[in-house]
Amino acid sequence: MSTIQQQDAKPTTLDSYRLLGRSGLRVSPLALGTATFGNELGWGAAQDDARTLFASYLERGGNFIDTASAYGGSEKMLGELIRGKRESLVLATKYTTQRRPGDPNSGGAHRKNLFASVESSLRQLDTDYLDLLLLHVWDFTTPVEEILRGLDDLVRQGKVLYVGISSAPAWEISRMQAIADLRGWSPLVALQVEYSLINRGAERDLIPMARAMGLGVTPFSPLGGGVLSGKYSRVDLAATSADSGESTRKSFNANLGMVTERTLAIADVVREVAEEVERTPAQVALAWNLRNPGVTAPVIGARTPAQLRGNLAALEVELTAAQLARLDEASAIDLGYPHDLLAGDHIRAVTAGGLTIETRR
Repeated sequence: MSTIQQQDAKPTTLDSYRLLGRSGLRVSPLALGTATFGNELGWGAAQDDARTLFASYLERGGNFIDTASAYGGSEKMLGELIRGKRESLVLATKYTTQRRPGDPNSGGAHRKNLFASVESSLRQLDTDYLDLLLLHVWDFTTPVEEILRGLDDLVRQGKVLYVGISSAPAWEISRMQAIADLRGWSPLVALQVEYSLINRGAERDLIPMARAMGLGVTPFSPLGGGVLSGKYSRVDLAATSADSGESTRKSFNANLGMVTERTLAIADVVREVAEEVERTPAQVALAWNLRNPGVTAPVIGARTPAQLRGNLAALEVELTAAQLARLDEASAIDLGYPHDLLAGDHIRAVTAGGLTIETRR
């Protein structure tokens, strides 16, 4: 017998499905990210390894697959892996990144690139439709009406079922959602943002906006580029790819500035909690992400079956209120104006006085 539970309940298995935003689409609480499928950049999973990862995820009840036109050979590799399984999967891809260097219209959020990129993804994935299409990165040039109308046209054509957005300002997203509702266009149902214990910036506006506007949040880099897994140390603070002469994921993240004294200090607390619960640091970091009521499904990546098994075991991790508080304190950020002002004692006093007001939202 099936059961319907509150979405903010903690999932324990991949088939403890969650609804994606304001849609009725059921997705696994951990999405399988496939940016690691293919080794064009020197650190991904080859065809046989990708096949094993994909099969292992599905065997455990997983159904949510995340890719993008920018992920090298990922879409083509997935096209081979999903044959015979397509209908049981929720397949998400993204557009906007440049597909042909030197061609100004092969990238961006505009209608020409939108339709061309979707057609390319459909061919690569060997499918007739996409379950979810996300705008990958905001380009600051395309009018929102052009984006929304193009997305809605694709939905009406049956080539895309649901639409979402990634890495865009909260005020633009909320404006888009309001326009879509007013004009009867397909609403955004998903938001992909970078979110982890080392980067909680999405808590300022993006995640609260998503909850209010009906977008399911699917965080990428929930392990902070691997920093929260414990693979980095103070020795890596000055490491760059030029130092090693190699193209590795570790040097890639070091060059992005993800390895700092602050992030390593957060990783230290994660490791302490992991030792207490006899789990790995990566599992604790993912469990923290999964506990956020504003998060639908973190996107996890892996290069080996062992890494994937370890990440999926995060669903089994139990953290006490005290441990969650320690993780929150170690990774806390300033919310900034106006959030800090509005949360202060003075504003509460002048708006509510000594009253106790309970909210249910």
